[in-house]
Amino acid sequence: MMTNKTKMYFTMITCIVGFMVAVQFNTVQKPEVRDTRDTWELREAINNEMDLQSKLLREVRLQDKKIHDYSSELKDNKEEVLKQTILELKKEAGLTKMDGPGIILTIKTIDDDMLLGQPPPQVSPVVLQRLVNELNMYGAKQIAIDGERYIHTTVIRDINGETKVGTHSLNRFPFHILVLTESMEMAEKLHNRIQISPVLDDFFIDNLQLDVSVPEESIQLPAHVDPIRLKNMEPVEEKGDG
Repeated sequence: MMTNKTKMYFTMITCIVGFMVAVQFNTVQKPEVRDTRDTWELREAINNEMDLQSKLLREVRLQDKKIHDYSSELKDNKEEVLKQTILELKKEAGLTKMDGPGIILTIKTIDDDMLLGQPPPQVSPVVLQRLVNELNMYGAKQIAIDGERYIHTTVIRDINGETKVGTHSLNRFPFHILVLTESMEMAEKLHNRIQISPVLDDFFIDNLQLDVSVPEESIQLPAHVDPIRLKNMEPVEEKGDG
C-alpha cells in the first residue's frame, strides 16, 4: 500500500499534469487567413515540426523511464522520483526561475519628433498576443514580458484602456520580452524569423518599434508568482486494498 506521503506526491503530480494538458491547446492560435507561404517557408515549418516530434519522442522516453522507476519495489526511490517529477513539472509550468539560450525583444516608442501632436502610444493586446503566438510557433520555450513570466494561463487583455499581462500593467516604455529556446541554434532561427515578421509592421502602426537582440548564451527568466487556480479537479479517493 502507498503511504500518505506518496499519495500526496501522486495527487500533486496529477493536478499539475492535468493543468498543463488542459491548457496546452490554447498556446498558439490558428491563423485565420489562407496559407501563402513559399517553398522555403514550408520547408522551415516542416523542420520545426520535425524538431517538435524529436522533442516529444524524448519526452515519451523520459516518461517511460519514470514509469519503470515507479514500478520499483524500493519505496525511497519511488518518493525521490516523484519529487524530481514535481520539480520538472514546476519548471515546465513556469513556477521556477529558468536560464538558458535565447533572445531579448525590446518594445519602445518611435522617434519623438514623429509623435508631435499625437497621444502617447499604447501597446495593443491583440498585437502583443500575435507576437507571443509567433514566438511559440517558432521555437520559444519560455517567455517573460516586462518581468512577468508568461505561462499557459496568462491572459493578455485591455482593462480600462491599459494593456495587462496577467495582473501586470504595460504602461512604461521601453520594456523587454525575454525568450528562452532549447538551444543556440533555435535562438538563431527564432531571431531570423522575428526579424522578417509582419508583426514588426503592426507595432510600427501603433507608433512602436520592436528591436530584436542577437542570440545570447544565457538569459534568466523570473518565476511566475501569481497563484494558479485549478477548477473542476479533485483527488480520487482510493478504494479497496490497492
